[in-house]
Amino acid sequence: MIADCNSLATPKAPRCSGPTNFSLSSTQSFDPLKCGRVSVPARDKQKFVEQGRERLTLGTLTGKIERAMLSQKYAPARALRTALFVAALLCLPAGSFPAGAQSTLREFDTPEKVSVSIANRNGRVSVIAADDQKKVTVNASSAGAMIEPGDVQTVVKGGNVDIDVRARRDQDRIDVTVRVPARSRIRIASGAGSVDVVGNVEYADVQTNTGTIHADVPLDRLNFNFLWHASRPRFLSDVELPEVKEKAGGIFTISGSLDGDQLSKKKAKKEKKPKESEAGQTAPTRELVSLNLRTERGVILLNVDPSMVPSDLHERPLTEAAKAIVRSGDLTLIEAIRKVSPKMFGDYAKTLPPFEKEPTLNRGSAPMQFVTTVAPQTMRIHASVTDRNGRAIGDLKSSDFTILENGSERKVMSVAPANEPFNLVMLLDVSGSVEERLDFIRKAARDFLKTASPQDRISIISFRDDIQVISNFSTDRRLLSKKLDEIEAGGATALYDSLAYVLSNTLKPLRGDRTAIVVLSDGDDNKSFVPLPALLAATSESGALIYPLYVPSGLIPENSVAKPEITADPLRSRYLTLTTRADEDGRKLAQASGGVYYPIHRLEDLQRAYDDVVAQLRTAYTITYASNSEPTHRSVKVRAHRDGSSVRLSPVVGVATP
Repeated sequence: MIADCNSLATPKAPRCSGPTNFSLSSTQSFDPLKCGRVSVPARDKQKFVEQGRERLTLGTLTGKIERAMLSQKYAPARALRTALFVAALLCLPAGSFPAGAQSTLREFDTPEKVSVSIANRNGRVSVIAADDQKKVTVNASSAGAMIEPGDVQTVVKGGNVDIDVRARRDQDRIDVTVRVPARSRIRIASGAGSVDVVGNVEYADVQTNTGTIHADVPLDRLNFNFLWHASRPRFLSDVELPEVKEKAGGIFTISGSLDGDQLSKKKAKKEKKPKESEAGQTAPTRELVSLNLRTERGVILLNVDPSMVPSDLHERPLTEAAKAIVRSGDLTLIEAIRKVSPKMFGDYAKTLPPFEKEPTLNRGSAPMQFVTTVAPQTMRIHASVTDRNGRAIGDLKSSDFTILENGSERKVMSVAPANEPFNLVMLLDVSGSVEERLDFIRKAARDFLKTASPQDRISIISFRDDIQVISNFSTDRRLLSKKLDEIEAGGATALYDSLAYVLSNTLKPLRGDRTAIVVLSDGDDNKSFVPLPALLAATSESGALIYPLYVPSGLIPENSVAKPEITADPLRSRYLTLTTRADEDGRKLAQASGGVYYPIHRLEDLQRAYDDVVAQLRTAYTITYASNSEPTHRSVKVRAHRDGSSVRLSPVVGVATP
C-alpha cells in the first residue's frame, strides 16, 4: 500500500472553475499560486517570505511593530499578497456553489480613471483595482435562480459607472465582482453581504448593515475613518490603529492617517512635488488612499485575511499561553497575536531579550534550492500501518518500507518500531462550557492514564481562557492521577491558544521524536488569539499527532444552519455558528497532523476512543530518511511491503543531525 503526504498537510487546491464563476469563501483551503489566473514567480514568493521574517524578527520581537508595506521596498510583498487574494476571489472552491450555479460577465469601455457606485442589498460585493486593468468588468453570479436581464442594471456615463443589483431571496442572492483600473473612486452600499475592496484605489466609501468590510490597500499614505452606528467596534488591522472614540448616540469611530512609517492624527495632504532622496534622486510619489468605512454591526478588517480572524477580536492582555508563544519564536503564531493586541504585544515584546538568531520551528529554503548529496538533510515521518481489518501490522523493519520523495526514492536510515514509547500530552478543556462536568473530565483523564501504555511519558495540561500545566512528562501514573485534583475550572475557551502553546513550547524540544496530543474538549473555541489556519500551519510543522476527542456542547444543532462559506457573509456566519464548527475543525486538526478525530456522544464512546487512540499509537512507525532536496512543498509517498496493508502518514519534519 502506498500513502501520500506533503509537507504542508493541507487539502489539495481546487482548480479555477472558469472565467466568470467565483466565490468569496474564506474557509476553503487552496493555493492561489496554482490558479492559472495569477502567475507569481517563485523568486518573488521567497523574497516576500524573507522580507516578512526580517521585519518580524528585527522589529516585532524588540517591540518595534513595523507596519507592512509602508515603504517602496515592500511594494513587491504587497503586490504578491494582493495577487493571492485576487486569485482567491476568482477561484471557485469545490462545493461552494451547487452544480446549477451560473454567472454573467460584462465589460464596459471607460476612461482609465473612473468612479464606480455599487448597491447590492443582500449579496457579496468585491472590487479589485489593478494597474493593468483598463476597463470596468462586472461579474455577477448566483447559486440559486437564473440571473435575469434586469437583475443587474449598469449605467455608464463617461467616467461614472452605477451598478444596481436587485435584492432576491437569500438562496437566490446575487454576488458581484467588479474589476476597475487603479486609482478609481469606489462607493458601495450593502446590507448583510460582505464587502471586499482590494488594490490601489483613490477613495473607497463603504456602508453595510451587518456585512463584514474587508479592505486590502497600500498603506504608504492612508487616510481612514471607520464608524460603527449600532454596536461596539469589532475590527482587526495589520497596523496599529488609534484608540476608539465614543460619540453621542452610541456611535464609535476610529480615524487617523498613515504617512510613511508614522501614525498621525492629522490627515495626510497631497504632496506638491516629489521629495529628493539622500542620493539626490527623486523619490517615487506615494499616492494617497482614503477609506471611509461605515457599518451598523459589522466587522472591519484592514489588510487582514478574513480566514485569519480569531474568535475574539477584542484587544486584551496577553495570557501566559500567548506570552509563551511569543517567546517561542514561531512567526506565524506571533503575528496572529500581534494583530489582536498590538499595544499589549508591543509592551511585552520590549521586555524580551533579542534573539541570537532568527527563531522558527521550521525554516524552508528557496524554491528549487538543493541540499548537496554530501550533507543530505535528515527527515522524519510517522507512518501508521494496518491490515484490511484495521489491525496493527507489527515487526516491520527498514527493508519493509520504500520512501518516494517528489518521485525519487530516498534511503531509509532507520525505523522506530511501533511499540517504542510516545511522549503524550493530555489537553483537558475545563472552561465554563464544561465546568459542571469537571468530575467527568477527571474520571475520563484517569481512564486514559490506565489505558495508555506504561512506557509512554504523559504530560497533563488543562485550559480555559489560559493554560494550566498540571504535570510535566512522567511515567508515574499515581502521581499524574493525583495531580488531576489540582485542576481549576471556569472561564472562556481558548482551545487554539492551548494547542499552539503545546506545539511551540511543550513539544518543541522533542521535535522529530514520537509525540502526540490527546484533546478532550467540546471544541468550541471562543477566546483564542490564534486562528485555526495559523494553528494548522504550526501543526503540520511540528510532526506531532493530534487526536481530538470532542464532546459536543449541543447548543446549536449542526444541521440547523448553513455552512459559513456559502452565506452572504462568511466571517459573520462563523461567529453566529460558533458551536457548530467543532466537528469540522476537529477533523481538520486530525487531518493536518496524521491523527484521528473522535466525536463523543455517549460515555461508552469515550473509552472506545481511548482504546483506539492507544491502538493507533501502536501502529505508528517513525521513519527517518535522507533527503537530498529541500523544496518548499515536499511530496512524500510511503509503501509498506505487506499485502493488504494501509498506511496513514503524518507531515514530514526535519530533524537535527547529531
